[in-house]
Amino acid sequence: MSTDMIRARDVVRQVPGLLAKLPTVAKGYYYYSIKSTTKPLSIGKIVERNVEKYADRPAILYQDFKITYREFNEWANRFAHYFRSQGIGKGDVIALYLENRPELFAALIGATKLGAGCAMLNTSQKGAVLEHSINITRPKLFVVGEELLENFATVADVFKTEDGHNFMYLADTNTLKDFGTAPEGFINLAEAISKFPSTNPVLANPVQLGDIAVYVFTSGTTGLPKATMINHKKWLKAYGSFGHMCLSMKPEDVLYVTLPFYHATALVVCWGSVLAGGSALAVRRKFSASEFWNDVRKYNATCFGYVGELCRYLLKQPPSPDDRNHSLKKMIGNGLRPSIWKPFKERFGIEQIAELYASSEGNIGFTNILNMDNTVGFSTAPFALVKFKEGTREPLRNAKGFMEKVKKGEPGLLLGKIDKKWSFEGYTQKEATEKAIVRDVFTKGDAWFNTGDVLKEIGCRHLQFVDRMGDTFRWKGENVSTTEVENIFDAFEEIEETIVYGVEIPNTNGKAGMATVVPADKSKGIDLDRLYAYLQQNLPPYAIPVFIRVTDGIEKTGTFKYKKTDLQKEGYSLNRSEDQVYALLPGTKQYTLVTPAILEGIEQNQYRF
Repeated sequence: MSTDMIRARDVVRQVPGLLAKLPTVAKGYYYYSIKSTTKPLSIGKIVERNVEKYADRPAILYQDFKITYREFNEWANRFAHYFRSQGIGKGDVIALYLENRPELFAALIGATKLGAGCAMLNTSQKGAVLEHSINITRPKLFVVGEELLENFATVADVFKTEDGHNFMYLADTNTLKDFGTAPEGFINLAEAISKFPSTNPVLANPVQLGDIAVYVFTSGTTGLPKATMINHKKWLKAYGSFGHMCLSMKPEDVLYVTLPFYHATALVVCWGSVLAGGSALAVRRKFSASEFWNDVRKYNATCFGYVGELCRYLLKQPPSPDDRNHSLKKMIGNGLRPSIWKPFKERFGIEQIAELYASSEGNIGFTNILNMDNTVGFSTAPFALVKFKEGTREPLRNAKGFMEKVKKGEPGLLLGKIDKKWSFEGYTQKEATEKAIVRDVFTKGDAWFNTGDVLKEIGCRHLQFVDRMGDTFRWKGENVSTTEVENIFDAFEEIEETIVYGVEIPNTNGKAGMATVVPADKSKGIDLDRLYAYLQQNLPPYAIPVFIRVTDGIEKTGTFKYKKTDLQKEGYSLNRSEDQVYALLPGTKQYTLVTPAILEGIEQNQYRF
């Protein structure tokens, strides 16, 4: 039996700690279990409540910038009043295209106070992918940071209105003090809002729990990104379950986040937890392993938000006498592998790892409330782990046409039951929503959300993450859609056909992208330098394949399906002498032919991917 198995006695040992924080657990459960969608409660109202309780306590910490809850709320109100003057109201969408900085949060709260939803555009996207993300959310206004003007220029002509009043600019400064100068074609948003009042906006039709707060983009398996809708109710479920029940956040807590806020882990889980405690959110633009602990000490952070790769990078830093010279006691996130769980906890003196499992669009989530090791925790939602077809996200059906549950300890495809209490909002695209639902699972007429992820039960309804299946893989903390990358490759005229998949590199988290390609002209081959330049223009960095296999043909099944599983097993090996394998080695800006010596170096961890 696995050493990770959880037994009843392990759970019992955690009960005293749970009882000690019973008041916050009870409060959290109240928000987690709210059923109404018409109750006039929203994220903006939570911020206003925090002003009443914690007006002079810090809300946001960024570089040398500090803003209190009172100041933050007033700032957000100016955004709200200005947006309303531009015709923004309930049900409208504003696109936010900024990196991690205070303006992002103020603009978001300002918009949601009006009942508008914010499309949290992925800052790595540009070109065709960015255009698609915008099209499926149809924003009326665009708020663009100076740091992303170059990326935005790749789609600006498509979305600019005739009067040119839909593009808003925020300088890459502290815009409370320095408005900067807006480029031609943009309204200077910081200057514009400065002329508006800082009072809480009053709506004749107040924002309700069922109103959309944000749109978060996910790669999914249909190719281009899908937009999942997160309403105020779902946000407050996270607010209650993570902020109160799990972390018991207090006003004295500071949660340090380097994850991008276009992802739900940072935006909903981490920031939601901060708002629950009246705590402070400390933000860094991008993660830095070398500066991480300096920032923790600078902000006196007590908690941080993570993905598994982030923790691995920190663990690979040289040991230091200062490894425990910090205030961090707890951490919340996902993807922490069992192999580094205890080493990380012990080296850095972490008391609580609040590992979670959830998806932006899903109807099911797991939380490690009891602080057990190597688990995503448990869920009160109905779920099942079923047998699946290896290499796909397709569940298997027995002779009677129904699915079968796996035995305890065996990997199974996770399904979340869809009913009135555990509804599935899905995506903005109805066809994508329907594709994520499986029906007639155990009985005729039942419906379940197919997470596409494989987990296993390790005892007492606690699950452990195993793998992400099907047409997506995870690399650099991002979900990569193989179909999306394949579509980009297919538009390159020197390529006849492409298949993309994830492969494992020893001692590396996630799966690196790999493409097997067939040249359009086999006598000429492919200009890989030109291909790389093309990929840089059309894909975010994490989605550019690390490996490329050039071959004369890709084997297919009798029904013309690619044998992707066989290619994944082959990986970047040099077993097929007729192929050439190339790698985008760390620190280089071109694909390099993989030789036996380079292959050995990769296998021996000489390259830090």
